[in-house]
Amino acid sequence: MAWAEEKSDDKEENDNGVIGAVKSLFDPNEKTKSGKVLPKAYLKSAREVVKTLRESLNEAPDDNAKFRRTADAAKESIREYLGSWRGNQTIAQEESYAALVKAVRSLANFYSKAGPSAPLPGEVKSEILDYLNTAEEFL
Repeated sequence: MAWAEEKSDDKEENDNGVIGAVKSLFDPNEKTKSGKVLPKAYLKSAREVVKTLRESLNEAPDDNAKFRRTADAAKESIREYLGSWRGNQTIAQEESYAALVKAVRSLANFYSKAGPSAPLPGEVKSEILDYLNTAEEFL
């Protein structure tokens, strides 16, 4: 009798695993590393900004064509992110959102003062990378 009960518990766990997987597939939200539940679309967009902006910042500016390609990819992901999520109350108080906004502002402030083709100084680059690391911790 104990074996039969144990067996049904295993079946329940398997059902929960399959059902849980299907539910998570269709659930519009996802749990972050920090344990918060946020929209999957936001997390995907924010992770893309972190990835492309980091790649762009780590690219050697010597190879201008390659640098421009990675910078264009970062610019596009930032544009999409801000267009979709700026002012959205669901994520407005999130640490990841605040950190990404700070990273984008630092970048925008630098280029608005120095011009669009100015090389990014090390201190600005490291400040932005710090913001990206902070954002990534909460995604």
